[in-house]
Amino acid sequence: MKLIFSFLTAFFLFFQSDLESLRDSYAKANASDVNTEAFINIADKQPGSDAVTKGYKAAAKIMEAKIAKSNRKALVKEGATHLEAVIKSNPNNAELRLIRMSVQENIPKIVGYRGSLKDDKAYLLSNYTKQNPALKNYIKRFAAQSKTMTDAEKATLK
Repeated sequence: MKLIFSFLTAFFLFFQSDLESLRDSYAKANASDVNTEAFINIADKQPGSDAVTKGYKAAAKIMEAKIAKSNRKALVKEGATHLEAVIKSNPNNAELRLIRMSVQENIPKIVGYRGSLKDDKAYLLSNYTKQNPALKNYIKRFAAQSKTMTDAEKATLK
């Protein structure tokens, strides 16, 4: 059953735009190990070298630690280092901030990679209206399931 689901997901994602397939796959990645693997595979095969694609690839490296049997700490460190570097180069990119916020929300507290949650949340809330409609929708979908955003903050995202 998992194999069939993986093939259907891959087939569906093949016909979407690259960025949309990354976004959709990333949004579902935490639901199961199969979805995590699918996201990692899609991110690895992305040809782009733009900042957002690099951000998703860094997130995939971090998420790989979730399903890896060994070298978990190294995977998280490598992915976090790459993600921080991309964000440092592109501090005004809302999607990169969203990626980091979602990673930090979902990573175990013991890992210690949670230092930017408040800054990223504040950035997303204050810059939401400046984003294109597709990214606004993506931010709104993320906020709906976010553990960091309050109901009042979620309500401001229209």
